[in-house]
Amino acid sequence: MGKLVKTYTAGGAIAHRRIVKFGAADGAVLQATAATEGLIGVTDHPGGAASGERVDVVRSGFTEVEFGGTVTRGGYVTADVDGKAVAAAPAAGTNNGVVGRAEVSAVAGDIALVFILPAQVQG
Repeated sequence: MGKLVKTYTAGGAIAHRRIVKFGAADGAVLQATAATEGLIGVTDHPGGAASGERVDVVRSGFTEVEFGGTVTRGGYVTADVDGKAVAAAPAAGTNNGVVGRAEVSAVAGDIALVFILPAQVQG
């Protein structure tokens, strides 16, 4: 199954296999830093990208993401402060941006497959 990949300009330093959000300018992305942000995809840029460099972002389909916490397969995935994947667990009445669903169970430090399908979930 293929991926939908779009190239953007890095609005700051972005690591490989990290969750991103739109930047301040059209065509720019930033590494995500919170579950409450509008998450759009995951970087596919070995070695990472410096500010101003072009960076590929997987917007839909299966891709590998670096995990920052425990997620159970099938669970919704959001971003931690470092743009790593963690379980989406919004408080009651709070929205979390999600980048997709984990294909396998994973823990902090794992690089695992996620189906990218950005959305929001409410607690």
